[in-house]
Formats: sequence, C-alpha cells, structure tokens
Amino acid sequence: MNKAWAEGVLGPIIDAGGVLMPTTCGICTGSGPGQLGPGEVGISSTNRNDKGRMGSVEASIYLGSAAPVAASAIEGQVSNPREFI
Repeated sequence: MNKAWAEGVLGPIIDAGGVLMPTTCGICTGSGPGQLGPGEVGISSTNRNDKGRMGSVEASIYLGSAAPVAASAIEGQVSNPREFI
C-alpha cells in the first residue's frame, strides 16, 4: 500500500470514493463489509458465482479475468477492457 501511495496510484482511487479494506475472504463468502445488495451487480475474478455468494441472492455476479474486472472498476459497470489495453 505504501508503494502504491508513493507512486500516486491510490490517491485517485480514494478521491473517486474507493475504500481500502483489509485482505479477506469476507465478500467472497457473503459476509462482512462490501456485500452486494438486492439488484446490485458485481464482477469478480474469484472462482465461483453461486447465488448469494457475495451477499443477496437477488444480486448478479459475473466472473472475469483481471483485465475486465479492472476495466469494470474504472468504468463503474461491467466493461470490455480493450480500450485500456
């Protein structure tokens, strides 16, 4: 984290409303902060997208490799990474 802060990577993320959280399996198991609510959409590079896996059973979970997940984080919606590559 210190290196990312020193290189100026974290500032824009935090300025955009990003929140740093400790590394945990919480969201992947549908527990702890950051769970998806009813009707929300998430994209993850995890290996499972079972209903309710990341919170509400009424949320949509998409799986992708690192590139589409990163592009989606930048765009704020499920996105194609080609314009960033």
